[in-house]
Amino acid sequence: MGAYKYLQELSRKKQSDVLRFLLRVRCWEYRQLHVIHRATHPTRPDKARRLGYKAKQGFVIYRVRVRRGGRKRPVKKGIVYGKPTNQGVNQLKYSRALKATAEERVGRRCGNLRVLNSYWINQDSIYKYYEVILIDPSHKAIRRNARFNWIVAPVHKHRESRGLTSVGKRSRGLGKGHRFRQNPRSATWKRHNTLSLRRYR
Repeated sequence: MGAYKYLQELSRKKQSDVLRFLLRVRCWEYRQLHVIHRATHPTRPDKARRLGYKAKQGFVIYRVRVRRGGRKRPVKKGIVYGKPTNQGVNQLKYSRALKATAEERVGRRCGNLRVLNSYWINQDSIYKYYEVILIDPSHKAIRRNARFNWIVAPVHKHRESRGLTSVGKRSRGLGKGHRFRQNPRSATWKRHNTLSLRRYR
């Protein structure tokens, strides 16, 4: 096995003494830093490389923390003026993942860069920490490289805000197979098992 494979296996065993100590120390360090800051190198190089990162000019890593928990409805005094079905305030969940929020915040901070992908690095009781891989579309090393210059096209501006990154696509329900049917399985079952005796048939 190569070195990256060993790193991958190590990061899978999160309850091991080594990783528990590492995550605890790193978490303390991240709490002292700014919410969004640039990292000199990826914390998980094996994961970053699998998601498209290369240690080349034009590639940037940003670290970001996002507050954990659901999304409270932003209404004054908890009053929702509308139908009773929409009256919930507290136990609501945001339809997109926290990782998507992290990518969006970094993308807004670094407007001249393009978000490629992101990955989890740590979490505590209050925050989740992610590292976001960004590419500089104006860098000559990127523009001349046939493998990466697809992201230079203007259509990829702020792809993280439009649900075009990996985690963004996940929340949009795109995909093939039985998990991605547009009609619910229960509704199909009910339709097939209900006897309909209409008056004029």
